[in-house]
Amino acid sequence: MVANGSVKQRTRPEWLQQYELVGKIGEGTYGLVYLARSKEPAHRGTKIAIKKFKQSKEGDGVSPTAIREIMLLRECVHENIVKLVNVHINHGDMSLYLAFDYAEHDLYEIIRHHREKVTCSINPYTVKSLLWQILNGLNYLHSNWIIHRDLKPSNILVMGEGEEQGVVKIGDFGLARIFQAPSRPLSDNGVVVTIWYRAPELLLGSKHYTSAVDMWAVGCIFAELLTLKPLFQGIEDKSSPSPFQFDQLDKIFKVLGNPTADKWPTLTTLPHWAQNRQSIQSRKYDNPGFYSIVQLPPKSPGFDLLSKMLEYDPIKRITAAQALEHEYFRNDPIPGRNSLVPANSADKVVPYPQRPVDYSTDFDGTTAPPPSQMPNSSNMSGSSNQLHPSMNVNMQQQHRIQNSNTLSVNQPVGMHGMNSSSNMYIQRGNATVPQQQPQQQQGLRRKDQTNVGYPGHYQPPNKSRRI
Repeated sequence: MVANGSVKQRTRPEWLQQYELVGKIGEGTYGLVYLARSKEPAHRGTKIAIKKFKQSKEGDGVSPTAIREIMLLRECVHENIVKLVNVHINHGDMSLYLAFDYAEHDLYEIIRHHREKVTCSINPYTVKSLLWQILNGLNYLHSNWIIHRDLKPSNILVMGEGEEQGVVKIGDFGLARIFQAPSRPLSDNGVVVTIWYRAPELLLGSKHYTSAVDMWAVGCIFAELLTLKPLFQGIEDKSSPSPFQFDQLDKIFKVLGNPTADKWPTLTTLPHWAQNRQSIQSRKYDNPGFYSIVQLPPKSPGFDLLSKMLEYDPIKRITAAQALEHEYFRNDPIPGRNSLVPANSADKVVPYPQRPVDYSTDFDGTTAPPPSQMPNSSNMSGSSNQLHPSMNVNMQQQHRIQNSNTLSVNQPVGMHGMNSSSNMYIQRGNATVPQQQPQQQQGLRRKDQTNVGYPGHYQPPNKSRRI
């Protein structure tokens, strides 16, 4: 356990003393992740994951990635979406901390455990239950016009022991976006989706893309659950800002064969297809038998579903709502809520290891400096309402968080059918202020969208319906 002497405790912000720090459990380009336990009487001992964000590259405060994650997760209330519990801003260095319900596992570690430790495939019940819940959460996002844009095994969390054991939580919304119809260009947001899970329309420079990019990523994850290795392991050329990644496309074409304008009519309109068509078509891609790679019979429901997820043409690619009604989920084993414990007691339960914890680390940057050293920049705690010249429209939410003594953060647009009045608080220094609630919410849910039952309570669609 990390030492917590009385001097350090006295200098820490008040919000931090709501938690008992256990240690560091993760680190990435965004910042650090810590494991802590709640000290609040109603939730004492509950494990919490606290994500600390690095400041923006411009040095003007909270990163846009963090702001996007807060604005979206404050509105997302669904069993298969990670729950944002609290938002904290440290007064000393303007560092931002997001507190989430803690998930003991993720698909990256589950797959690696099977590949390297137990050396056996993931049982069909677990594969089907994990996939069903991923699609269930994704259907919720897409129904509310949200594209995740960074689905990969490490961002698919799975709860450990407790009431939600085996429940999937889609996490990491730093690249997520609201999309609208008619679609507007999204390519100006830069490269999205980790390369192995990136849809071909993105690799070929599509100016408009849709939620279909998420479905391609889910198809890649499905295949990885079956084979225990990434399906398309391309090498990314990081020296070029271009979305065109020939090696990744080469890996895709070797498995799925060469795309054609007959099967993908808009292919010829994609910028990098026109520029690189000759070099691509000069290579002969003999389809080696996709079904043999993923070890599924070619006429099986599982292979049919996977093929529809990995359809080249995004317009023809299956949606999350359609996938949930696919025959694959109507056949035994029926998916369940606890994906880690098969309903059939004869099936072996695999004990997955807990996340490793670095007990020697402490929260960085949480010691509040003396008053004379407090930042005085107007975009931190002053009363100026002038926006930083480099801020675009999307950064105005960041400004509202930073430039407010009362922490009054404007509520984003509500989603119809959701409970937006949560008990989440924005906390800064020793101040705790409930979120302001909007006087009127605007529904974003599609009118034709209906709720889908949860795993374990799954009601199959009419069997005469064809997907």
